[in-house]
Amino acid sequence: MDDELEQLRKKRLQELQQQQISQEELTTHQEEQQKQLDEQRKAILRTVLTTTARERLGRIKVARPEIAENIENQLIMLVQSGRLKTKIDDEQLKDLLQRILPKKREIHIRKKEF
Repeated sequence: MDDELEQLRKKRLQELQQQQISQEELTTHQEEQQKQLDEQRKAILRTVLTTTARERLGRIKVARPEIAENIENQLIMLVQSGRLKTKIDDEQLKDLLQRILPKKREIHIRKKEF
């Protein structure tokens, strides 16, 4: 009885170890795929953006990563669809940003005098 229990424990321990190894391999594979995807995105953006536009996009990425990712996705889609033929310079990127960013509301404070 004790031998059977010990064998079951060893078998279960081996199964758990195999599952952990498989999970680690899967995680490693997913990380590698993500790195490759990131490198492809960077390569596309390097070919599409001028140096100053890339610098601006980098600063935006620090301040507002969701907006920078949105812009990157749009630029990549334009390149892949063949609708973007020339490099985007800083002024064109500013125009794109103005179209994407929500309009700022102006706040006026009025002081009432008694």
